[in-house]
Order: sequence, then structure tokens, then C-alpha cells
Amino acid sequence: MTMTEEAAVTTEEEQLVVFELSKESYGVDIGAVNTIIRMGRITHVPRAPDFVNGVINLRGSIVPVIDLRKRFGLEAFEETKASRIVVMETSAGLVGLIVDAVTETLSLATNAIEPPAELVTTADSHYLRGVAKVDERLIILLDVERILTLSEAAKLGELDAPEEVHCEEPVVAESAVS
Repeated sequence: MTMTEEAAVTTEEEQLVVFELSKESYGVDIGAVNTIIRMGRITHVPRAPDFVNGVINLRGSIVPVIDLRKRFGLEAFEETKASRIVVMETSAGLVGLIVDAVTETLSLATNAIEPPAELVTTADSHYLRGVAKVDERLIILLDVERILTLSEAAKLGELDAPEEVHCEEPVVAESAVS
């Protein structure tokens, strides 16, 4: 490898949106972020998975909203003025993620990212893409496509699809008067 090729490899960067969740920093690829919005009215959907708070109407699209704290098994949180919904583009469609606060966008050298340690990964943590070292802090990188299992993604897809309504023919009572 020539010096120019080595310089190109070491200067590759990723663009991240960094947010806070339970006093920890998490990052997602900025290319997957559709928009970031303030918390608003979320419509509850009966029989949705427990980590799904409901749906929102985003510019005419129905978007399922996931409480990341519930999804990751963290303690519940009180909504604050800093709370946001990060709307992500996934293969299952748009999905909103409730976070405590969006803190920054960040350019990060790819060589600052390490895979998650085997000791901290389990079958339930397949959504961890790696850990980035930035100065004195660590940022947990998420793989947005893996936050949901395939069956969960399919269930979320059902939330924004209108259900078929089956109506029987109305019963018309015959008049006794002819």
C-alpha cells in the first residue's frame, strides 16, 4: 500500500447523528436519518408491541414510533423539552425513535470505531454496530436495520396499513304496513 492509499484509508469518515439515551451517547448513520422532530402527539395503537408508543402523521405518512428505552430494557423516562423523535429510513419504511436529546452531528474517522466486545453482546444486542472513541467518551453505534427483528418490522409495517373492514349486508326490517 502506498502512502497515498494509507492516507486515504485513515481519513475515511462516517457522518453520525449523536443522541442521548439514559445518560449514554448513541450514534446512527446520518444518511439513514429522514428528519428530527420535537415530541408531539403520538396516537396509541391497540395491540402494538410494548416498545411501540404509537404512530404519528409525518407529512401525510403514518410513522410508527418506538420508545428506545423500552426496546433496550432501560428505565422509563420523563419527556423533557429536549426529547426528540429521530425519524429513520429503514427497509421496513420510516420509523421514529424516541430519544432523550439529540446532541450533535459528528464526522468520525472509521478507524476510531471498534466492533462491540463479545462480553457485552448477546443475541438481543445484534443492533450494536460498534463503539466509537471520541476524545474521552464512548459513543455506541447502532445498526438501524437491526434494531427490530424481522417479525417486529413486519408488525410495524402492519401499523401503517389500513385494515380491511368487513361489513355484512344491512338487515332491513320489512314494514308491517304495505
